[in-house]
Amino acid sequence: MSSPFLESLRREMRLRGYSIRTEKTYLHWIRQYIYFINKRHPKDAGQDEVKSFLSMLANDRHVAVNTQKVALNSLVFMYHKALNMPLGELDFSLATKQRTLPTVLSASEVARIIDQLTGRNQLIIMLLYGSGLRVSECLRIRVKDVDLQRRALTIHDGKGRKDRQTLIGESALNNLKEAIEQGISRQREDNLHGIGCSVPPALSRKYPNAYKSDAWAFIFPSSSLCNHPMTGTLCRHHLHETVVRRFLKPAVQQADVTRKRVNCHTFRHSFATHMLAAGTDIRTVQELLGHNDVSTTQIYTHVLGRHYAGTSSPLDALSQ
Repeated sequence: MSSPFLESLRREMRLRGYSIRTEKTYLHWIRQYIYFINKRHPKDAGQDEVKSFLSMLANDRHVAVNTQKVALNSLVFMYHKALNMPLGELDFSLATKQRTLPTVLSASEVARIIDQLTGRNQLIIMLLYGSGLRVSECLRIRVKDVDLQRRALTIHDGKGRKDRQTLIGESALNNLKEAIEQGISRQREDNLHGIGCSVPPALSRKYPNAYKSDAWAFIFPSSSLCNHPMTGTLCRHHLHETVVRRFLKPAVQQADVTRKRVNCHTFRHSFATHMLAAGTDIRTVQELLGHNDVSTTQIYTHVLGRHYAGTSSPLDALSQ
């Protein structure tokens, strides 16, 4: 059972429209901070304690710099938005982070993994690779987000709470049409029992019958019903990410792709790298991936070796 203070933070985040994922992450780091200050109320601590906590994460727990930044964002939300106690400038040591290149599969490796799968599972991996999706974005796709005629896919509320459009691979269209029909069929069956897909609370208030609409049906609905985490209403959510991880691992092994660490995000990395290798403009790839800054997309040019364009190894000169 959460404390009244943490529950008040939860209500504040929901009032501001934060996602469930963000809510859980922020509350996790706020709890860690409260334990760090010996369970004192955060209003009785401040800038010095926050600096010490963030430095501890870097120096003692050796967290990655991005993890440290998430912890900082959590505490900034608590102090600035909830307690109205701005922290001001914080002088603390950032966690050190070596630049690591993402794992990228070859086209043949991707094809071998996809060939090990069928039906719904195969379509999920085809979309991760063919559209450059994060797994959470893929599983949240609704019927209304798919434009089969234009082969376009709209991603709503992606990372950074941004919307974007990306492309759909032609070879995924037939599987996608079938998934849409199955998603709508499941939705209509649920509607017969007064149940429907989960929808954001604000939207359900504005459009109380949205859960009955084919357009809002999930392409990848969960096999079981659940209570909505915010409203408590019985509904059907989309598949959980763990489902994808469970079927992906044996598929990778059966495809004999054992020398690389493959996870759901590997297919997004492969999408970007293969697009650039095919000559696609980096700005286009940036937009398809939904990156805020092109510098984030540029990591894939390092995978390709494009930053060495026009140069050659001195070893090659020895044979001339």
